[in-house]
Amino acid sequence: MTSQSPDSPPLRQLVLKIHSRCDLLCDHCYVYQHADQSWQSRPTFIRPDTVRSVAARLAEYVGSRTLDSVSVILHGGEPLLVGPARLRDICAELTRTLSPLTALDLRMHTNAVTLNRRHLDVCREFGVRVSVSLDGDRAANDRHRLDRRGRSSHDRVVRGIRLLQEPEYRHLFSGVLCTVDVLNDPVAVHDALTELAPPRIDYLLPHSTWDSPPPNPAQAATPYADWLLAVFDRWEEQGRPMPVRTFESVLSTLYGGPPLTEALGLAPSDLAVIETDGAFEQADWLKTAYAGAPETGYDVFRHGFAEFAAHPGVQARQTGVDGLSDTCRRCPVVRSCGGGLYGHRYSSGNGFDNPSVFCADLRSLVEGIADRSTDRSFSPAVLGSDQLSWAQLELARVLLRRAQERLAAEPDWADAWRLLLALDADPGTAGHLDEVLAHPYVRTGLQRSLHGPVDTARFMALAAAAALRAGAAATLSWDQPDTWLHLPTRGSYRLDAPGRIEVTVAPDAFRVRGEHEAEGSWVRLDEVPVSTRWRPVDRLPVRDGPLVDDADPYRDCYPVPAAPPLECGEFAERMARAYELLAKDAPARHTDPDAFRPTVLTPLEAGSGLVLGTHGFGALGVAVDVTPEQFARELPRIGRRARLTALRETADLHPPGSPAGALLDRADEELGRRAHEEAARALTALTLLPESELTPTGAVLAVRMWSQWADVHEAPGPRNTCGAP
Repeated sequence: MTSQSPDSPPLRQLVLKIHSRCDLLCDHCYVYQHADQSWQSRPTFIRPDTVRSVAARLAEYVGSRTLDSVSVILHGGEPLLVGPARLRDICAELTRTLSPLTALDLRMHTNAVTLNRRHLDVCREFGVRVSVSLDGDRAANDRHRLDRRGRSSHDRVVRGIRLLQEPEYRHLFSGVLCTVDVLNDPVAVHDALTELAPPRIDYLLPHSTWDSPPPNPAQAATPYADWLLAVFDRWEEQGRPMPVRTFESVLSTLYGGPPLTEALGLAPSDLAVIETDGAFEQADWLKTAYAGAPETGYDVFRHGFAEFAAHPGVQARQTGVDGLSDTCRRCPVVRSCGGGLYGHRYSSGNGFDNPSVFCADLRSLVEGIADRSTDRSFSPAVLGSDQLSWAQLELARVLLRRAQERLAAEPDWADAWRLLLALDADPGTAGHLDEVLAHPYVRTGLQRSLHGPVDTARFMALAAAAALRAGAAATLSWDQPDTWLHLPTRGSYRLDAPGRIEVTVAPDAFRVRGEHEAEGSWVRLDEVPVSTRWRPVDRLPVRDGPLVDDADPYRDCYPVPAAPPLECGEFAERMARAYELLAKDAPARHTDPDAFRPTVLTPLEAGSGLVLGTHGFGALGVAVDVTPEQFARELPRIGRRARLTALRETADLHPPGSPAGALLDRADEELGRRAHEEAARALTALTLLPESELTPTGAVLAVRMWSQWADVHEAPGPRNTCGAP
């Protein structure tokens, strides 16, 4: 008997069947209506000793794999049929055993027909999040989801959802699961579900195989893709009021992110199923394939999770693209589709070595979402550095408006926002605000605010910095969480202690006053020496010289650590010599509209070379030991990549997931290396793609790359290519 290799992906989700019967008789249910009928021999509900064994085995596995979290999904049949008392005992045993070892995420999938306050009080006690199955409005839902007396379940399910939405239970509502039926009106289904305001919607394809294909009454080529894309269009029209997991998974993978559901993408399966008798099973939707398909022969009384994880059936769902059929491996959308749900690939003649029975639908869905997500309007940012910088500034403004929506509830922010609006409205000060917004590490803070906590102090300091640059009088107060106040583009001020501060700005001066200070300290920027508390951001004393910012807290956006603040001017002196070399080797650089001109240099740890980070256009990380010669040699190459990255941030060059993306990257890299033949091969392959694979902006970029290739290829001698796409 083997155990899971410690290098294998760990199991993180357990579907625990706590009741094997159901109070509905849904005719599309994979448990009761498909090939496997093993439910008939299972205990009606899980016994306490089985729950104890499950908890002990899972605790053992969590400890062996040092998992920081694990999810247990209470399932059935219908899990509510165990009753509130048994439900509490199950949750209590799992919590008692697992909570000391890991973060336990308890969930439940239910039809909600009998959901009542006693159930929800148990869920509230143990933090059990609840997902509800509902197939749309009454007509759509009752096409399949009737009770055992043939009656509608719709009103009872909606009643359960309304109960979940009451204030004391609202935090427990996880979302709605809807099985697609192409006979139902997709927009009517989606509108009915969104009217209930669930936190998430998950559209599920009906479980089918090549032996038992999905219903297709109209004999359409891609009926399920057509249905889902109609819902996608409605979801977009509504402004995406809640996440839809199928769509968000496709969008995530198209843009290089992870899949968000086991039904799509190439992520390894991390799921185990335990039946009411303690038997380990593979994903229970395999019941739709053939009798016994999910069985492993293991149970929690004799086997552990590591042994289950080593089962060949489990391993088969953890091999990514290597575990797919030849057809899938050759498919251009395989990263997003992932071959579809494993069970949907089954045929009696070829096992699971097939594409999904929904293959055509999945490809059409992915390509349809990619096409709908592509902006095909032409962007002037492709034409030169000035246009690209303008587009980057506009992006920063969009991000600031989004941050403003989250900052609006902060009492200190109103004054800062009024100040920013006033600076922007005045032609004499708007340019100074633009200088601050264009600072790359301001962009880093704006980007992070979209996906995590908003750094209110940072944005207050941004407003103060803009006023200081503009010479505009202003006073702002806020809670400063640390002892360094950084004013983007200007410098850092050292406080005595964190806490409440007031910053007053006057022309060429500012004052910082702590909550226990009567007067505070003025810093006058035109005085020599300036206050010892003040550490300005210096600019290299060369033409087009960038700032040298070694203190901004958001300079940590590189894949290697930033160097600590510098104590001497050696780095700046070395960079000044590098710029002298650039001026000598490429005298036309100053007038080249495509030349990359970094606006900020940040010292990085020794040995890291020149590095781009996840920030706005213009920032460049430079290792503290980079020589002037190395800098001058590498800047044109990395400058090309910086421009292409910045262009992608502001314009769509191709549909997401298109092979055009990789070819543009390759052509750009080879042009930077002056590898003429390799660049020509990439550009030729790009030219041979269907016209739809490039947007108008991408097509212009390809033409410009061909032009640059011709210039370099035909040049009679060596040339420093400081230009970029």
